[in-house]
Amino acid sequence: MRQEKIKHCSCPLGKAMSALGSKWKPVIVMVIKDRILRFGEIAARISVISRKVLTDQLREMEEDNLVIRQEFKELPPRVEYRLTKKGLALLPILNLLEEWEQQFDTHEKTLEIPV
Repeated sequence: MRQEKIKHCSCPLGKAMSALGSKWKPVIVMVIKDRILRFGEIAARISVISRKVLTDQLREMEEDNLVIRQEFKELPPRVEYRLTKKGLALLPILNLLEEWEQQFDTHEKTLEIPV
């Protein structure tokens, strides 16, 4: 659960970190991308996250206007998630973070220095 102090921070970076501050939220954003996914599909793609934690993270992301949750009144119940415009805007940022990690990842390869 996020810290309430940082949630009410007046600093833009503080607010951004409140919205994305957990280890799972960026992963969830990258899994959903520009698709519409059901809860079970998200859970299957991130197999190491518990369903309770996934539910909590998605609720917080909905509060922060990162995802839209659409519930269908049918049996069995169906819930779908998609990123909002704000959530979609995170994709290029998270792609840059992936590139940054790959560039400086020394565990699997030697350091590559661009020429």
